[in-house]
Amino acid sequence: MTDHEHATESICRRLVGRTAVVTGAGSGIGLATARRLASEGARVVCGDIDEKAGKAAADEVGGLFVRVDVTDPEEVEALFKAAYDTYGSVDVAFNNAGISPPDDDSILDTGLDAWKRVQEVNLTSVYLCCKAAIPYMRRQGRGSIINTASFVARMGAATSQISYTASKGGVLAMSRELGVQFAREGIRVNALCPGPVDTPLLRELFAKDPERAARRLVHIPLGRFARAEEIAAAVAFLASDDSSFVNATDFLVDGGIAGAYVTPL
Repeated sequence: MTDHEHATESICRRLVGRTAVVTGAGSGIGLATARRLASEGARVVCGDIDEKAGKAAADEVGGLFVRVDVTDPEEVEALFKAAYDTYGSVDVAFNNAGISPPDDDSILDTGLDAWKRVQEVNLTSVYLCCKAAIPYMRRQGRGSIINTASFVARMGAATSQISYTASKGGVLAMSRELGVQFAREGIRVNALCPGPVDTPLLRELFAKDPERAARRLVHIPLGRFARAEEIAAAVAFLASDDSSFVNATDFLVDGGIAGAYVTPL
């Protein structure tokens, strides 16, 4: 039995009977999370702007696909309505869709259009998804929202992606505030802060600039990038009652980056 098979076999089913909405479900962290939540018993609604990838994800996990542009308020409302209308609840919202385009770089080189586009997809979309999900959760008296921020919401980098960094800082601050505001209504809101994850997006970015990849890798005490499945496991924990006292926090899954001064040779 492989390590992966053993890990899959030992997964507990903490989300049976719950409905989870995942944005950016067609690839990377979103796809890994859709698989993990489904394996724990959740009914998964896969939202993605890429119809082919999103539908494939939904088909794989036996869930529902909804095409969604996460920057469009009406489409976001329709995503959560579809989840409720199909399954009768909205228990988990993993607001994960995001971009990291190459024209988002140093503040000296990043144009206003690039800045605005990243803010819309990475930050405004999380605002829209939370705004759509919370009313369902209030009626239920229960819910867990996990918003994808980043370890760069906590740390600065000289290899800057200025709008990405600022957007993730916004996600962190917004998640903290929502977690405080709605805590006594049974709704928890946390910001997931992954370190660099080995996804197609990151591989494409670093394949074009090996020096930039090396500069990042040296700062990770574990000596490697995360696997998407490791981030998905953290989402599953935050979605479940095992994290019932975890709220309004920056949940770091970063291989020790934020704790490091000097890393091992």
